[in-house]
Amino acid sequence: MGCSPQGKLIEVFSISFDNAELDSVLTSFDKSNLIGHIWQQDPIVWKSAPDGIVNRLGWLTVAEHMYEKISSLYSFVQDIRSRGFHTVVLLGMGGSSLGAEVLRQIFGTSMEYLKLIVLDSTVPAEVIAVAETIDLEHTLFLVSSKSGSTTEPLVLYQYFKGLLNSISGQHEAGRNFVAITDPGSPLALMAEEQQFLYTFLNNPDLGGRYSVLSYYGLVPAALIGVDMETFLDRAKNMQYECRPGIQANRNPGVWLGTVIGTMALRGRDKLTLITSPSISGFGLWIEQLIAESTGKEGKGIIPVVSEPLVNPKYYGDDRLFIHLRMEDDDNFIVEEAVNRIKSSGQPIVTLKVRDKYDFGAEFFRWEFATAIVGAILNVNPFNQPDVQKSKELTEHILEEYSNTGRLPQTSSAASVAELLAEVEEGSYFAIMAYIRQTAEVDEAFLGLRRKIIQQYCIATTLGYGPRFLHSTGQLHKGGPDKGLFLQLTTEYKKDLPIPGKPYTFGIVVNAQATGDFQALCASGRRVASVHLKQQTNSGIKQLTNDLLL
Repeated sequence: MGCSPQGKLIEVFSISFDNAELDSVLTSFDKSNLIGHIWQQDPIVWKSAPDGIVNRLGWLTVAEHMYEKISSLYSFVQDIRSRGFHTVVLLGMGGSSLGAEVLRQIFGTSMEYLKLIVLDSTVPAEVIAVAETIDLEHTLFLVSSKSGSTTEPLVLYQYFKGLLNSISGQHEAGRNFVAITDPGSPLALMAEEQQFLYTFLNNPDLGGRYSVLSYYGLVPAALIGVDMETFLDRAKNMQYECRPGIQANRNPGVWLGTVIGTMALRGRDKLTLITSPSISGFGLWIEQLIAESTGKEGKGIIPVVSEPLVNPKYYGDDRLFIHLRMEDDDNFIVEEAVNRIKSSGQPIVTLKVRDKYDFGAEFFRWEFATAIVGAILNVNPFNQPDVQKSKELTEHILEEYSNTGRLPQTSSAASVAELLAEVEEGSYFAIMAYIRQTAEVDEAFLGLRRKIIQQYCIATTLGYGPRFLHSTGQLHKGGPDKGLFLQLTTEYKKDLPIPGKPYTFGIVVNAQATGDFQALCASGRRVASVHLKQQTNSGIKQLTNDLLL
C-alpha cells in the first residue's frame, strides 16, 4: 500500500513513485503555510499578479453562504410546484450546466418534484428532441449564464420564448422563465425587462466551473428534490477538513491535488477516472474543472473520462488512475478492472463515497485539489484565456454568414490516417463530435475509442460540441501539445430557425465547429475534420472499420 493520509475518506492502493517524494512536497506546503495562504485568498500561491485570482475565490466559503439561502430555495420550489410546473429545462453551457447535469444523473427526481432536462447543445436534433418531449405550458426554463451573454443559452431562450409566445402571448411567456446569473449582467437586465418569474443573482467572485455549490447548481438541485441541508452539510464538512491548521498529509483536498500534480510533473498527466456505474456522470464535471483550470501556458492535466475499460497492457506510462467508488453500487465489473490495473503496477487512487449526498463533499474536495494542482504547475487555475479564441472566431463567422449567406469552407489539415501517424509516446486522441448524443452514438464512440487504445496504446477523450468548447476546449488550445484532434460533423436533416436571427441552429453549430477548427490550427495543433453523411452511429462504426483493421 502506498502513501496515505489519515483522512477517513481516502484509501490508496498503489503509487508508483517514492513515498518520500510525495511526503516532501506535502511537508514543504506545511512549511510555507500554503493552505493558510489559500484561505487568506493570497494570489501569490499561483501567480505574482492578482488579476483573475482574487475575484475568483468565493468557492472557498460558498457552502456556508448558501446554507443561509436554504429556506428561500425551499419557498421557491414550493411556489413553482404550486403553479403546476412538472418539468424544468436548464438552458446553459459549461459551468452553468455541468454541475446540474451531474446532480440530475446522480439524484434523479424525487417524487412530486420536477423532472430536470439539461439542454447544453445547439445541435438541431437535440433541441427538437427536447421541444417534442415537454409540455410547454407546464415547463419551467432556467436560463443560466454567469456572464449573461453566452451565445448558446441566449439563442435557446429566444427559441423557447418564441414557442411560448405562440400559445400564451409575449407578456405571459416570461412567467415560464427563471434566470441564474451574476448581478448587472445582460441576462439580469433582460430578465427584468421580460418579467421573468424569478432571478437568482449569484456571488460574482465565483468562476463558472467552481460554482456548483452556488445557485447555479443548487436551484436545479432543489427543484428535483435534493435535501439541501444534507447536501450542504457534507460540503461544509469537507471544507472543514481542508481548513488551515490541518497538516497537508491529512488534508483530503491538499493530498489529492498533490498526488495529481506531482504525478503530472513525472509525466503521468492523463488523469483517468473510473467510477461506480451510477455515478459515472461525475466525470463530466471533473473533466471541465481539471481541463479548463490546468490546461494553459503549454501545461495541463488531461482528464480521461468514460473511457472503455481494456486490458492494462494497452495503458502507457502517462496515466494516473482515480477510482471513485460508491458503496452499495453494482461495482463487480469495475472492481475486476481496478484489480487488473492494480496488479499491472499502474498508479491508482481510490476515493470512497458512502452515498450520493457525499458528492456535496466531493465537489469541494476536487475544487480544492485543483487549486493545489494549479500551485504545483504554476498556472492560474481560475482563468480560461484560450476559450475566447473560438468564441471570437465563431462570432466573426456568424457575422460573415449574416452578410454573405455562406459559411467559410474548412479544409482538413490532415486525413485521419495522417493524424494517427503522428502518434507518439504521451499522445492522446481527442474526438470532438458536433452531433446529437444518444445511447447508440455513445456505444459507437466506445468502439472507436477501444480500437484506438488497443492499436495505439494512447489515452482517448470524447467531447460533444458545443458543450466541450466550454470545458476541454481551453486544454485543447492552451495545454500541452500532445493532442491529436478529430472533429466530426454531420448533416442536419431538420434545422430550426432562431427568432430574430438571420441564421439557424444548424448554422450556429457549423460556425462553432469551423471557429474551433481555425483556433486549433492557429494554435499549431494537429487536427483532422470528417463530415459524416450517413446515419451518425453507422458513420462512426464505418470510420472505425475503415481506419482500424
